[in-house]
Amino acid sequence: MIFCFPVPLKNRRIRPRTDSSFPTGLSNFMDDHEFYKDTLPNGLRVITVEMPHLHSIEMVCYVRAGGRNETPETAGISHFLEHMLFRGTAEYPSSLVLEQAFEDLGGAVNAATDSETTFFHSRFPPRNLSRGAALFASMLQRPLLGDLEVERRIILEEALEDFNERGEEISPDNLTAALLWPDHPLGIPTIGTRESLHRISLEDLRAYHSTFYSPRAIVFAVAGNIRRQEVLSAADIAFGDWEGENPPPCLAVPDYPGEKSKSVWVRDSGSQVNVQLAFRLPGRRGVDGAAMRVLRRVMGGTGTSRLMLRLREELGLTYNVEANLSLFEDSGCLAVDLSLAPENLVRAVQELLDILEDICLRPAGGQEIERTVRSFLFDLDFSRDHSDEMAFRFGWGETVDYLRTLEQDRRDIAAVTPEILQETARRFLVPNPMKTAVVGPYRSRDREAVEKLMSRFRTGI
Repeated sequence: MIFCFPVPLKNRRIRPRTDSSFPTGLSNFMDDHEFYKDTLPNGLRVITVEMPHLHSIEMVCYVRAGGRNETPETAGISHFLEHMLFRGTAEYPSSLVLEQAFEDLGGAVNAATDSETTFFHSRFPPRNLSRGAALFASMLQRPLLGDLEVERRIILEEALEDFNERGEEISPDNLTAALLWPDHPLGIPTIGTRESLHRISLEDLRAYHSTFYSPRAIVFAVAGNIRRQEVLSAADIAFGDWEGENPPPCLAVPDYPGEKSKSVWVRDSGSQVNVQLAFRLPGRRGVDGAAMRVLRRVMGGTGTSRLMLRLREELGLTYNVEANLSLFEDSGCLAVDLSLAPENLVRAVQELLDILEDICLRPAGGQEIERTVRSFLFDLDFSRDHSDEMAFRFGWGETVDYLRTLEQDRRDIAAVTPEILQETARRFLVPNPMKTAVVGPYRSRDREAVEKLMSRFRTGI
């Protein structure tokens, strides 16, 4: 078996370090014995989660760059660049050679882009820590950005999933985002628009990479059967020579004074109507995150949640209904999603609004809160068995400056009371700025009935 390594790094040597031998410029600490956080002299941050009971490691590279760092002209460039980094590097000159290099180390590289971050990840045997880090360093620092037109066609095909045969947007997520954040990057699909995807050039990609792919915007996180000193050594060898400045800040979300509830309806073929009801939130710093996450679960996060019990188990109006929470730096969204037969639309929306209003008017029962909190705490404990969840949790938290330990979450979740939950619901489940998207073969008379129901939601506040 032949392994290829980045030429600038393969002859470099670094002495294994003890806790007392970090070079000048490295900060180091461990929070409640859950993770280690260190910073290389060039600003790249390193997160280590030691999980010695496992047989693998999860390696993640987070970049603080996503959809909200774009303009209407460059919409989708973060995701486009994520794809292009798989198209070969200076050391691995094609996508095939690069993929084979990951497979030779036992890995299967993948990536994703969201509104605030782009991240790349793979699982490796612990013995391949340094080689895996070198592969990611090659991708992030020295991409060739080849086969541009081939990748453009692939992304355009991916984007078609959100459109019907008439070219109309049919993704409820994208439709409500455009209503929640008009004239802001958060309101534009992360994948971009067809116009912007055709417009993005190789020069645009190079400029974006040069601006946002900087060690000061990167978090290198490793969780699994590994030691902190080994991770720091691998990170220093792979990334230590990389230099770069802080990227520019993203565009802040403006205030929307006098805003009214809005809905968008798109007629589409199919057997079901898809509905999303969304409430804008003030963001990670403006909400009680624990209370909001418990509220999401009470609404529609588990099989015993209120929406599932009423809409599915008691009335049989839908197969599944979910509540989803997204929190950005200065904004966010709590959304309810469900799919159902057209004839069930009006009844389901009526029941949905009644449940939301009841959550605002009356504190939840003690047993309901206890059951929800207990389930949440179980999930937190279970996450400690999964290296990917630990790497994602702490890597993402450090990237967006929202780093929280499991113990912090346990304390905050356990402190949520029925009164706190009710106050959270009353504050954020309000008609303005409630946004709604309905996609599918809805009936015209049902649209009028649904909009009338929504106009009455919480009219007493």
